[in-house]
Amino acid sequence: MTPIDPTPKPRRNAELVLLVLALAVGIGANALVGVDRQKAFDTDFWFQSGLLTAAALAFHLILRLRAKYADPVILPLVVGLNGLGLAMIHRLDRVGEDTGNNQLRWTLVAMAVAIAVIWFLKDHRILRRFTYISLAVSAVLLILPLVPGISAGEVLGASVWIKLGSMTFQPGEIAKITLAIFFAGYLSSNRDLILLAGRKIGPVQFPRFKDMGPMITAWLVSIGVLIFQRDLGTSILFFGLFLVMIYVATSRISWVIIGVVLMVGGGFVASKVFSHVALRIDGWLNAFTPEVYDREFGGSRQIVEGLFGMANGGLVGTGLGQGRPNLVPFANSDMIVASFGEELGLIGVFAIVLMYLLLFTRGFRAALGTRDAFGKLLATGLSFAIALQCFVVIGGVTRLIPLTGLTTPFLAAGGSSLLANWIIVGLLLMISHTARGPVDTTPLPPGQEPDLKSDTPAMPPKPATAPARSARTSPDAPTEAVKHL
Repeated sequence: MTPIDPTPKPRRNAELVLLVLALAVGIGANALVGVDRQKAFDTDFWFQSGLLTAAALAFHLILRLRAKYADPVILPLVVGLNGLGLAMIHRLDRVGEDTGNNQLRWTLVAMAVAIAVIWFLKDHRILRRFTYISLAVSAVLLILPLVPGISAGEVLGASVWIKLGSMTFQPGEIAKITLAIFFAGYLSSNRDLILLAGRKIGPVQFPRFKDMGPMITAWLVSIGVLIFQRDLGTSILFFGLFLVMIYVATSRISWVIIGVVLMVGGGFVASKVFSHVALRIDGWLNAFTPEVYDREFGGSRQIVEGLFGMANGGLVGTGLGQGRPNLVPFANSDMIVASFGEELGLIGVFAIVLMYLLLFTRGFRAALGTRDAFGKLLATGLSFAIALQCFVVIGGVTRLIPLTGLTTPFLAAGGSSLLANWIIVGLLLMISHTARGPVDTTPLPPGQEPDLKSDTPAMPPKPATAPARSARTSPDAPTEAVKHL
């Protein structure tokens, strides 16, 4: 019987093969769109394809240099999704519109920022030092759309945008990352305090009332976003993010019960008090009512037209470039899933959903593999943020839940969402690099701090008196260095 080699392997060659396949999917979709528009293989096609290929290969090269043990599946999945989104947005551009090229520019910027994260953030545990700074940054980002002078005002019923010269930006997309860093740092440092026993009701052990401050704070933030910014999707995302992270940190179902009660209760009160929430729910429940369909604000035309488009696509779709998804309002952003449903059919949508499923399960795998509590919580929170955003968007488009203003990660047009999600990818790759890399189990000398300056998750040097020991051990082995953080 051949012994199993526990030595971690970089798997960068496997990533390169998958990356080539992902580029083939994205570029192939763009070529099919061009064939239908009788603009196949023109200058724009080669220019766009060349830039996307160069950016993806540059990202791969940086991983070889800085994070060679990173998960080999994450980058190809994201490049494939991003390429499909670019093809569909380019396909939906009308004469005189430049949304496709603008999305490509945002893609290049977002990938450059993610590369910078990987290059300069050599160890994700450094972010733990900025726990409360992340909270302050999150507060500033959420307040910015309400500040006169830089606020873009109310856009499509929501006040979530700021003006950056001739462009607009949604700071709430970045806030979900800084909030995840704060939640991970706070919960990893105060887990023992939160776990203190409270009142037991039946088989469920509830926390003490004074330990519920973080959840109440997260709930108030979500309600504040719902009231002042009128953004139902972001409100659900923020509270859901905290709820799953506190459950992972404590493993107590009582937190989930309390969170669900707060979410349902807050949503019910908001639907009775605030008209914009009531209109969203009414448009969801009574979508096919003529009065609701034709209503100017809070109507259901967008939802119904999207459902008709997906019904027209059927099982296998009409084919890329062969449908009429442009009949749906905001077909390239909020309703891009409906556009894919019409032209790729149910099978195509299932394939896209499967790609998302693989993406956030690889994030969960990185969380399971890393050996520090902060990294586990951060990877879980960031992965769940993508998963929850996909559920909220796809659920809204298919009329499973009320439609929100969130965008589909990596697919929909929008530079803010694209930038934030690529930063999440960079952080997940760094955490997976630490989780999959070799570990030195040699105990630290008394008073010595762990070294965070290495490119790989290497641990501190061995003491001179210690016996020789291999540094390449199982990645699941414990490390004393983490205990000193």
